[in-house]
Amino acid sequence: MSVLAIGLSHRTAPVALLERVSVTGDALVKLLHDVQQDPCVAEAMVVSTCNRVEVYVTVDRFHAAVTAISNLLGVHSGVPVEELTPHFYVHYEERAVEHLFSVVCGLDSMVVGEGQILGQVRQALKLAQRQGTVGATLNELVQQALRVGKRAQTDTGIDKHGASLVTAGLALAGELAGRRALVIGAGSMSSLAAATLARAGVSDIVVANRTYERGARLAESVGGRAVEFAAVADELAGADLVITCTGAGRHVITPGMLTRPAFLLDLALPHDIDPAVRAVPGVTLVDLETIQESGIGLREGDAVQSVRALVSDELRAYLDAERAAKVTPTVVALRSKAAGVVESELGRLLMRVPDLDERARDEVAMTVQRVVDKLLHEPTVRVKQLAACPGGDHYAEALRELFDLDPKVPEAVREVEL
Repeated sequence: MSVLAIGLSHRTAPVALLERVSVTGDALVKLLHDVQQDPCVAEAMVVSTCNRVEVYVTVDRFHAAVTAISNLLGVHSGVPVEELTPHFYVHYEERAVEHLFSVVCGLDSMVVGEGQILGQVRQALKLAQRQGTVGATLNELVQQALRVGKRAQTDTGIDKHGASLVTAGLALAGELAGRRALVIGAGSMSSLAAATLARAGVSDIVVANRTYERGARLAESVGGRAVEFAAVADELAGADLVITCTGAGRHVITPGMLTRPAFLLDLALPHDIDPAVRAVPGVTLVDLETIQESGIGLREGDAVQSVRALVSDELRAYLDAERAAKVTPTVVALRSKAAGVVESELGRLLMRVPDLDERARDEVAMTVQRVVDKLLHEPTVRVKQLAACPGGDHYAEALRELFDLDPKVPEAVREVEL
């Protein structure tokens, strides 16, 4: 099975199209299962965020899998696959691993270095684990990617270099201190927004969330106050800043709800705020398209270059380990065959020399075993070393051919290991 990644992001598609393709909640679970149940797919994980929708799978047939997943994304989004195809990117095997490592490190984000993607990929893995759509290959790959992403943050400081979408959006709002803010939603992005506002000296922070208790916890953490979601219209009347990221899938703010000048930051996909509010006098709306066009996050620097080098090193180490691991079942099968030969020959010896005492039997058995171990030691060590090189699979094949190993035996060993 090989790893395949297929998707579209802010780099390949307009935000308006991403908004139509984005999936959350039950729709995300349904897509996850439909992908995993395709005959070409063994394991599946879906990463769906405000600026990307990506499907990671293990497959045994590349072209058939690409076609099947493309069609499923079209069916679930309601967007004709012909319209989606020009915006898709496809990464396979080594390129798929490299892409995932780059994504979790923030190198592929709209705001380079933003830290939210690490948590979003972690949540995508947890969902796939709960739904039973990942196995050993994807689980180990994504866990390693998360470790790489964490190391990128701690070793290079890219999360400090790269502002979050919240920071990038608020950079367009001007002076924040002393203004009154309304935060709609209480998820990770809204929590980051509330914390950012508090640090900037915003005088009054109001949090509105569908689940009042969750909104109250967020409000308390930043010294603000919580209101029921139904109170959003009333709170808009006194807000200078409005930040929203609810995942509601519909507009929660429309032009008729705005009665005064305000700065609105919409970080949701699909959008929370009707773009028509831009026609309201004194209202400024910043959304994902605005941030993308501003170029705020498109920065390169020492931290970014350090992360690129880190991804390159980690990719090489991962691929070396994967290649070496592939030969292990063959080595185990070889040693198993050798053990069988030893056992068989010792049995024949004891039949020929039935009067051999127990001590002598043990000594003969240990001597024969030492001979076999010494003969196999160098070849097995070398084949593991060679297997870590590109094209290393050929050495395992040669070992199976030279020792006439049943091809099914290494696969059986691998299944036991998994």
